Amino acid sequence: MTQHRPWRGVLVATALPLNDDLSVNHDRYAEHCAWLIENGCDGVVPNGSLGEYQVLTPEERARVVETAVAAIGGERVMPGVAAYGSAESRRWAEQAGEAGCRAVMLLPPNAYRADERSVLAHYAEVARSGLPVVAYNNPIDTKVDLVPELLARLHGEGHIQGVKEFSGDVRRAYRIAELAPELDLLIGADDVLLELAVAGAKGWVAGYPNALPRASVELYRAAVDGDLDTALPLYRQLHPLLRWDSQVEFVQAIKLSMDIVGRHGGPCRPPRAALLPGQEAAVRAATEKAVAAGLA
Repeated sequence: MTQHRPWRGVLVATALPLNDDLSVNHDRYAEHCAWLIENGCDGVVPNGSLGEYQVLTPEERARVVETAVAAIGGERVMPGVAAYGSAESRRWAEQAGEAGCRAVMLLPPNAYRADERSVLAHYAEVARSGLPVVAYNNPIDTKVDLVPELLARLHGEGHIQGVKEFSGDVRRAYRIAELAPELDLLIGADDVLLELAVAGAKGWVAGYPNALPRASVELYRAAVDGDLDTALPLYRQLHPLLRWDSQVEFVQAIKLSMDIVGRHGGPCRPPRAALLPGQEAAVRAATEKAVAAGLA
């Protein structure tokens, strides 16, 4: 864990264990956070998309952060603070700081297709919380694209220190490095891990380590070290699972894989529906193949 840049390394966007009645199982969540650290991950990102933050009550959302901090320490916890309003996002950032966190992750405004002025104002407002902000670029879901030029401006004005890049366009890594060499690039989609690691990424906000932490960490470390003899075969083995991180059903897929390897994935809250039979079969087959290969 890099103290002054706690977003470096493998930070798992944690899935949230739910009971059969869809209430949050905080004890299981605390155990899951600790298990990820024990298995080589550097930290966790609660209240991201994978953590189903959109369907949590404010009380649940706050307690999820506090649970993670109590389990593994605030320096290892970088909560997602996305909200419809900038003031609300800033309040979540302040709550994270009060809980002991050292950084937060923030989507652009996502209640509507925001223009550049709105994006700049949004990040400026949340940066006033005093915590370093890692931007999260997910133009597929938010319809707001933090292109390299905009990221460079946000960084130049002191609003962000890193970016979780989920556009899937690996070419952007080089443009971001040219325009904002001090802005940390974080791998944002599991299925472009190798490409962005080779391009100089400083971290990975990761999905599939929820189920396969050791193999995922081994892959990341080899990739950023340029050890392609290790990384490439492992990447090929894991890619049938990693690509689910970029699918609409990524939460359900990762939770199913967790169940298969003996963790508690469990159900999702509506409106997320169960996987279709064909989807479930594909995830199950790929996970069981990874287990058979000794990757779990």
